[in-house]
Formats: sequence, structure tokens, C-alpha cells
Amino acid sequence: MALSSKDLMVRAQRVADAASLRKSDTTRHKCFVSYHVADVDEVTTFLDTYGAEFIPRSVGVTDEDDFVDSDDQDYIKRRIREKYLTDSTVTIVLMGKCTWSRKFVDWEISSSLRDDSANKRSGLLVMPLPSMGNSATLSDRIRDNWVKDRPDESYASFLSYPSSAASLRSKIESAFLARTTKADKVDNSRRLHQSNGSCS
Repeated sequence: MALSSKDLMVRAQRVADAASLRKSDTTRHKCFVSYHVADVDEVTTFLDTYGAEFIPRSVGVTDEDDFVDSDDQDYIKRRIREKYLTDSTVTIVLMGKCTWSRKFVDWEISSSLRDDSANKRSGLLVMPLPSMGNSATLSDRIRDNWVKDRPDESYASFLSYPSSAASLRSKIESAFLARTTKADKVDNSRRLHQSNGSCS
């Protein structure tokens, strides 16, 4: 029997939890990992390889969530923040071929950029998966927050897949610091995607 999206995400989280336990380090950041479930094998490899360098959260929004049919966009973002992102400080978006087109990834990114009195904004780190050869189609919301070749004007960081644990730690730290140093660069004005885009 095929596993549901939630089951696949839970399996990935178990790998992430095991990797995280390999290291006890109080300087690690809590990171939510956003991805398209079709890429779960590559995402699981990332979590197994690098999960000791941060405290990973990798179970995200699926059709099973009770808020997905709501028309209240602010409510959706608040519920995602409360349910999945509440204690994370950086969101890592792992880009596969069709990640840009997935509505739940868009919702997770938008919720990560949301800043309110109860839940603070997360840093945004975007990386292509190895199968993408260091390039990826970016969603509109990511492009709203990333200016090519102009990192000083970008809230999001779009960087290559890490070559080492140290390089990933550095990328996460930069995204974490951007929450305050680049808060004025955030653009979260787009409405949430209501359906998945066409990706072949």
C-alpha cells in the first residue's frame, strides 16, 4: 500500500530526529524544512547527511490538515505557524523540479515570512536539491524576496546545495541573522496559491 504524504513526511522526520541526536550543540538553530513530497528520498538524504547541524522539523502541510479548505488566508498562515513552524527560526526550502508549483510549499514560505506578536518571522534559505544541478525554478514568492546577484537587497538566500556541514551551518546562520538585519526586504504581499501550478 502506498504511503500518504503525511506518512512520507513522518518517515523523513524520523531520519531527521536520528541525525539530530548525533550532536549535542546549543548553538544549533531550529529549522523547518519545506519541500515537495515527490522529492522525499533526496530530502531524507539531506536530513540524514546534515541533520546534526540543526534541529530539523520536516513534517509540513498536507490535505489532512483541518485548515486547508479555509478561505481566510491570515488564519491559514497563523495555523501553519502554530502547528509546524512555531519554534523554528529558519525555513530551509529544498527545491526539486516541481517545488516552485506546490501550493503547500507556498503556504509554508508565506507563513515563515509572517511576523506577529506571537510568532516571529523565520529566515529563508533556498537550495536546489542535487538532482537539479545547482539551479531551480523559483516560485513567485521566493523571487519577491530574492534579487539575483544582489544579496544585500534580498531577504531570502538562494544558494547551492551544501558541500560540507560547515558550509550549511554558515548558510543557516546568515539566514537567521537576516531576520533582523534584512527585515525591511521582506515582501509577503502575494495571496496564497489556491492550487498547484502546472509542472511536467
